[in-house]
Amino acid sequence: MWRDTLLHDTAVVAGKDLRIELRSRVATNQVAPFALLVLLLFAFALDPDRGVLGRAAGGLFWVAVLFCALLAVQRAFALEAGEGTRDALRLSGLDPAAIFLGKAGAVAVELLGLEALLGAGVVVFYDRALHGPALLVVTCLLATAGLAAAGTVYGALAAGLRVRETLLPLLLLPVVAPVLLAATRASEAALGGSPGDGWPWVRLLGVFAVIYVAFGIVAFGPLLEES
Repeated sequence: MWRDTLLHDTAVVAGKDLRIELRSRVATNQVAPFALLVLLLFAFALDPDRGVLGRAAGGLFWVAVLFCALLAVQRAFALEAGEGTRDALRLSGLDPAAIFLGKAGAVAVELLGLEALLGAGVVVFYDRALHGPALLVVTCLLATAGLAAAGTVYGALAAGLRVRETLLPLLLLPVVAPVLLAATRASEAALGGSPGDGWPWVRLLGVFAVIYVAFGIVAFGPLLEES
């Protein structure tokens, strides 16, 4: 019974956030062009003739995803900054764990869509071939779960502060550094023709994803009350 209620409340929160984003088209009109522009600027900044761009493609991909994650998390909580929306959410009777899972799930869906676009950008701009599609898909799923969970926790922590736009990156970037490292190494293996070398990094990603999601489920309620 509790599990059914949790799943229902999670779907309600995630559906609300995704419908708002679908109507506003912020991800389509602003975040997606920004992400592609970041990849393009990296292509200009590095010298493709020396092979630097190709070797760094995995890392550049995840740096662009991280920028998008920061924008998506800030957007998710900025939607509720005015008109007492956050108070209404607290008083709605929804389980705080479901609110966390719903908001993190909505951020994850947005990021996965952007990652598909960025993956195509890496292939076009950086001339990379995909040797391990299964490895890359699992890497994206687990890394996205970790980024979305950690971002939602720290987004709630910074939401009630006036300096939330600058505080969120300072709080979030050190925490997701292991996720960024593991995702980069796994992606490099998938793009570089040695997928077998990437699976140990995928297992590490899974550990971090579980830790961040579990911590968010436990801590989001008190953070929501304080925000």
